[in-house]
Amino acid sequence: MSIREQNLETIAPVFASFTISQTASVDDLKDADISKAVTLTGNYEVGPCASGSVLLGKLVSLTLTDADDGERIATVQVGGICRLATSSTYPVVGNRVIGGASGTVKQAAALGGNDPAGGNIARGTVLEVNGTTDCTILLN
Repeated sequence: MSIREQNLETIAPVFASFTISQTASVDDLKDADISKAVTLTGNYEVGPCASGSVLLGKLVSLTLTDADDGERIATVQVGGICRLATSSTYPVVGNRVIGGASGTVKQAAALGGNDPAGGNIARGTVLEVNGTTDCTILLN
């Protein structure tokens, strides 16, 4: 009997629903953003991760269509194991991450004197890295 490959993303995911942040009455998340990293914005809404932002999780679905601005709901994986695209500075196994450019993640900086009280804004633990393409993260 051969060993079956395990899909780590199916292990105990935790999902939450959010409204979507808007710019000039247009949703900041569209169908093309599904599977990208998102962050919590003002009024507990979600938007795409930008460089240095706090990672909330992975966008897994949006209701309705791209034309339905202001009426859509985003489902975000906020816990469990997920794969997210990376950008420079690329993380390595064991790192924690922060938001990178355009819905990606990057390696978080080491704790230093300029970090907020209680530590830095890093999230998760990197379990695997696929070159400079993506990484598998435990959202803990």
